[in-house]
Amino acid sequence: MEGVNGSVTQIPILTMPNDDITHPIPDLTGYITEGQIVLDRNLHGQSVYPPINILPSLSRLMKDGIGEGFTRTDHQDVANQLFSCYAKVGDARALASVIGEDELSPLDKKYLEFGKAFELEFLGQRADENRTIETTLDIGWRLLRMLPREELDRIDTKVLDVYYNKDNQDQSNAE
Repeated sequence: MEGVNGSVTQIPILTMPNDDITHPIPDLTGYITEGQIVLDRNLHGQSVYPPINILPSLSRLMKDGIGEGFTRTDHQDVANQLFSCYAKVGDARALASVIGEDELSPLDKKYLEFGKAFELEFLGQRADENRTIETTLDIGWRLLRMLPREELDRIDTKVLDVYYNKDNQDQSNAE
């Protein structure tokens, strides 16, 4: 459109029989798009809105638009750590389905708790909710604090020192 400022965003929507994202068609579209958002029937069945499965979703542009000068400096570290921890949730759930939740290690049980909270509080939002990136990162930190500090191996130690105990420091300062 000549003489008009702005850009055009195209959002192609692709559905596949049996939700098979490994089929050549969705697999090839991943190479020509700047990202993919994968919706999940199980999350939808749990009333998580929007039901985005973050593990197979991707963004090729994220790294260029986050961090110092764009968002908070901890953004990339938090994103990487949340992704890693949520992947471990899948492992804990698979193990629980074989041996039972009662037989899981205390750490695996913490990952199960983290997974439920992550889906409901981080992924899940009200349809009318408009969260800021700061609020979203703060929720991410609150959830990461559910896990032992030594499990957070994707976060730079300096960033971890600033944010891991932040709630406890804020409460101490308020008293």
